[in-house]
Amino acid sequence: MFKQVNGYVILLITICIFGCTSCASKKDVIYFQADSVGVELVEQLNIPKLQSGDILAISVTADDIRATQPFNQVSAYQSGTLNNSNPFIPTYTIDSNGEIYFPKIGKVVLAGKTRAQAIEFLKLKVSHFIVDPGVSIEIRNFRVTVLGEVLRPGSFAVENDRITLLEALGLAGDLTIYGNRKEVLVIREHAGIKKEYKVDLTKKETLNSPVYYLSQNDVIYIPPNGARVQTSKYTQNTSVFVSVIGLIITVISVLTR
Repeated sequence: MFKQVNGYVILLITICIFGCTSCASKKDVIYFQADSVGVELVEQLNIPKLQSGDILAISVTADDIRATQPFNQVSAYQSGTLNNSNPFIPTYTIDSNGEIYFPKIGKVVLAGKTRAQAIEFLKLKVSHFIVDPGVSIEIRNFRVTVLGEVLRPGSFAVENDRITLLEALGLAGDLTIYGNRKEVLVIREHAGIKKEYKVDLTKKETLNSPVYYLSQNDVIYIPPNGARVQTSKYTQNTSVFVSVIGLIITVISVLTR
């Protein structure tokens, strides 16, 4: 009789353990599974645009170096960390009106333009003073932030104006096994308004998402999946309970020998 009870208890404990540690299916884990949605070419539609608060490093080049000096003057105040990569390139912050003050040209509106468009715009302006000028623009404060169920959450600097959602997740070490791949949240701010986008990494249609190519200051949040939520419910008291059950099984085993 004791042996039969012992067997039932062990079976019950085993069922409970398997129930608490149920595995996720492949559909919850694998990225970009086959679906009926085709992948479109969306890169050109989602190139990040300059916005207020962006810090731009702008340099002008030409065959006559002396002619570029008025455009490449570096202020004594531009010695901060944002300009340490090349302290000889002057930086400009786009103000709340979307403008910068550029030497000899005055105020120019750059917000709303892509980096390539801004370069062509400034080249046209500078060409009134220099023959065949070259213009280079770098966004010095382009950063994305990845939070939640990833290996290395944090804020990451981007060296150019093109980074995809997958590349950002790669910088953060990819999702942990507890990350909910079906409800990735991307928070984007534009003109002072924050907008939320939900992304399902298990669907190929994610490649068509307006947030597949990220913009500066985008925040990516990976929520926990069901397994993580269930795990968080277990406390130290649960461990004590399991220990007590283990002790009871041991006692029953001794009594039934």
